[in-house]
Amino acid sequence: MIESLLVANRGEIARRIIRTAKRLGIRAIAVYSEADADLPFVVEADEAVLIGPPNPTQSYRNTEAILAAAKSTGAQAIHPGYGFLSENAEFASTVESAGLIWVGPGADAITAMGDKINARNLMAAAGVPVAPGTTDPAADLDAAVSAAAEIGYPVMVKAAAGGGGMGMGVAADEGALRTEYDRVRAFAERMFGDGSVLIERFFPRVRHVEVQILGLADGRVVALGERECSVQRRNQKLVEESPSPAVSPELRDRLLAAAVRAGEAVSYRNAGTVECLLDPTTGDFFFLEMNTRLQVEHPVTEYVYGIDLVEEQLRVAAGLAPTFDPDALTPRGHAIELRVNAEDPKRFLPGPGKVTTWVEPTGEGIRVDSGYTEGNTVTPFYDSLLAKLIISGASRDEVIARARDAVAGFQIVGPKNNLPFFAELLENDEFLSGAYDTAIVSRMR
Repeated sequence: MIESLLVANRGEIARRIIRTAKRLGIRAIAVYSEADADLPFVVEADEAVLIGPPNPTQSYRNTEAILAAAKSTGAQAIHPGYGFLSENAEFASTVESAGLIWVGPGADAITAMGDKINARNLMAAAGVPVAPGTTDPAADLDAAVSAAAEIGYPVMVKAAAGGGGMGMGVAADEGALRTEYDRVRAFAERMFGDGSVLIERFFPRVRHVEVQILGLADGRVVALGERECSVQRRNQKLVEESPSPAVSPELRDRLLAAAVRAGEAVSYRNAGTVECLLDPTTGDFFFLEMNTRLQVEHPVTEYVYGIDLVEEQLRVAAGLAPTFDPDALTPRGHAIELRVNAEDPKRFLPGPGKVTTWVEPTGEGIRVDSGYTEGNTVTPFYDSLLAKLIISGASRDEVIARARDAVAGFQIVGPKNNLPFFAELLENDEFLSGAYDTAIVSRMR
């Protein structure tokens, strides 16, 4: 097993990775910016290195500073968490060229799946269903208009290099397409350094379902069930649950088989997620994208399958067999994750500030993966995620009942937070029925 691990991330995910590393006897090394010096992940690491000012380009995205920290601390491996450099193929290659172990998929797989158009074409060739859309970037506005006319409105305008719900827009007609094309292209050039745009069919009533895959050290790819991710605001997830209440056993078999084919198509190793759109009226699903990293919502899979995904990542990176039998994967029970963000619960606008009260809920089936504690300051430099509230139980009804108590028992004073939204959601008839889709939040607002 790896003996020393540098976690190239911050907040709750750094803290969560450090927890598993220390349980396994691995020396855990944190890197942190000046803004994060007092956060729990820095305190809990065996060693911590300051790598720069608050601006992430000068700290958490600073390859040279991270590699220098790895060298000075004698780190053997680097885990990137999610976000920042986690899906940066150049960084992955640089880590390995420096003689370090990269805890993630190979650079080739990251590159192949990082471009949405290339990924769509690869998946189609592998027999994975894809939504109607362009097979090449829409070179200009006229090409986008022609493509949309052939696909049929409404369409989704997407940045080919985008991710995390960023760089996309919906056009119901040609006039809207002309506006969205220019907006998305400009955003993509500014944010991703690549203005390539693709056009896909947009499904107004759709569910967002994803499959957790794990590429093992022996070359096999296994699927660890699906997660429902349809509670979203601005195309970004707020709630995830496993298993999905929309997925039948027959559909699950098809989804998981397609996800395995997707991983095999790029010789995938380590943890990844195949995201799909599901038409609830027909049961048809379409490949959306592959996230070549650990997902924010991985804990719900951990509960349902009884494994530690970070431990499995470390074992794959070290060339070791998994802790479970790949031929005897059996899901049990239900789990829901609520993303507790520092944001207004009505309009979901960021609300940073100093945490004057922080009391986490406790009880059977309740887990809190938090990035902050009392006395910390939530700054505007990073993602607004404060903590993940994960609830598990024998059934969905039991989990929802526990979730209500957990939300009521979670006290955060200082920064704005969306706990009141979750209290509302957990009483919403549409959510309780399980028959919701990606527009549920807009209908609630």
